[in-house]
Amino acid sequence: DFCLIPMGTGQPSVAEYIAECQRVLQKTKLVYKANSEQTTNAVPEGPWSEVSQAIHDCHAAVHAMGAPRIATDIRIGTRVDREINPGTVNEGKVTRVERILAGEGQETWQGI
Repeated sequence: DFCLIPMGTGQPSVAEYIAECQRVLQKTKLVYKANSEQTTNAVPEGPWSEVSQAIHDCHAAVHAMGAPRIATDIRIGTRVDREINPGTVNEGKVTRVERILAGEGQETWQGI
């Protein structure tokens, strides 16, 4: 996931910048989930090169809107022990935890 924070815009609201980054993400082939935060906080799923390019493109778009500085936190997870279909990773993790909380079966953290 990544969290993009426009800085030095002179405005308290960053909604227009967030919307522009969302437009950039919509143009990609990546499956992503946007979170409702004050900043752009998205969880894209796909090949590393495509995810990093999308984050780069978000930076370029937000700078083009006039934001002189951007701070971005990025958290990347990779997995090579099995094939993963983009768009299923995060949803699968949430479903697994919900099952554990509901007491369905003997789920363990090892299965997540």
